[in-house]
Amino acid sequence: MNLVYIAKLGKAVGLKGFQKLHIESDFPEQFKKGNSFLTNTNQKLTVESYNNKSNTIKFEQINSIEDAKKLTNKELFATQDDTKQNCTLDKNQYFWFDLIDCTIIENGEILGTITDIQRLPLTDYLYIQTTKELIDKTYSKNFLIPYQDQYILDVDLNNKTIQTKDCKDILEAS
Repeated sequence: MNLVYIAKLGKAVGLKGFQKLHIESDFPEQFKKGNSFLTNTNQKLTVESYNNKSNTIKFEQINSIEDAKKLTNKELFATQDDTKQNCTLDKNQYFWFDLIDCTIIENGEILGTITDIQRLPLTDYLYIQTTKELIDKTYSKNFLIPYQDQYILDVDLNNKTIQTKDCKDILEAS
């Protein structure tokens, strides 16, 4: 089962089991009543209610401040299938887990493979493991591509490829 990290549980709020929710996902809509998540200790929690104004959540199984305190600092995970079912993407948006392992191609040349995605204040960056052939030509082993339209021409998830432009220049400068 492939899990996606989506949030961290904060301090207990009130006496009835509510707690602060620190969302690490772009999709707060997945915290609707009846949806279930796993903690990093493999505990299954089902949402009873979620308040997006105060970022507080109540789980069906948690009914007291004592129960909620036991969950403080636990991480929440969703399955990739649940994420795809519960989250709506806009045009040209993709789940990070779908982009991982995609091959970066520029003008027919394979530059490398996405191994991670880093979220920085201004934009997300694709972390690329450069191909062995380019490393042998003294290029950097890794480089970052800003996930912006000026660099990303086409994403083909079926073939796990991303066509880019001006990214070899970024690699050469790395």
